[in-house]
Amino acid sequence: MSSVAESPSTLAVATRTDQSVVVLTVDGALDTTNSAALRDHILQATLEGPPAVIVDISGLKVLAELAWSTFIGAHWQIRDNPNVSVVLVCAQRGTREAITRSGVAYFMPVYSTEKAARKALSQQSRRAVRRAGAQLPADLTSLRESRRLVREWLTAWSQSTLIPVALVVVNVFVENVLEHTASVPVVRIESHGATATIAVSDSSHAPAVRLPSPANGIDVSGLAIVDALSRAWGSTPTSAGKTVWAVIGPENQL
Repeated sequence: MSSVAESPSTLAVATRTDQSVVVLTVDGALDTTNSAALRDHILQATLEGPPAVIVDISGLKVLAELAWSTFIGAHWQIRDNPNVSVVLVCAQRGTREAITRSGVAYFMPVYSTEKAARKALSQQSRRAVRRAGAQLPADLTSLRESRRLVREWLTAWSQSTLIPVALVVVNVFVENVLEHTASVPVVRIESHGATATIAVSDSSHAPAVRLPSPANGIDVSGLAIVDALSRAWGSTPTSAGKTVWAVIGPENQL
């Protein structure tokens, strides 16, 4: 077992491999100053292409709610080995509930014990997670092309009922990239069971923020529409910028 820490008093990560699965045990305190270091540890654990990575955070204290996005950011940066499953283990029920509220559990399911995580991983291996993505140009042609690709991918995955909402979501995200950044939009979509996640990454570190509702109470901004049409959405920092994502399911209809 190896242990690496930015500072012993703040964050330590121990690594071991058991039956080809990499297990990270994280102890200490996590905040926005060391969250990038933890994200890098998780990414490093996926590089050799193990079947799964289990991150035990039972001994971790999260000092800032924003720091939970560390795990979502890691999810969107596992590019070389996107089929490596990453799951969390936390013995504290209250912390598991906080993880679920933060949206992390949409991307990295959380379990109470390592045994439960391994059992879930063995069952998950029988259910394919479908993924697709494309980098688009930084011009208005990306709006039409992103909609075309999302329609094509969801049709191929027999999820045509999700297409109307997915098209609205990807259009909002790509339009925001073109309007507010100098980046090329990177569109990605994941399908697991009856749900799909639409995500668009860019190189701007400025988060996507829903503006306060106007005085008349009618908010028709793009992100307000995404909020109304999705199970959950968020703007997550990555080492290269940010990823804005939304999870949609059968209940999200136009």
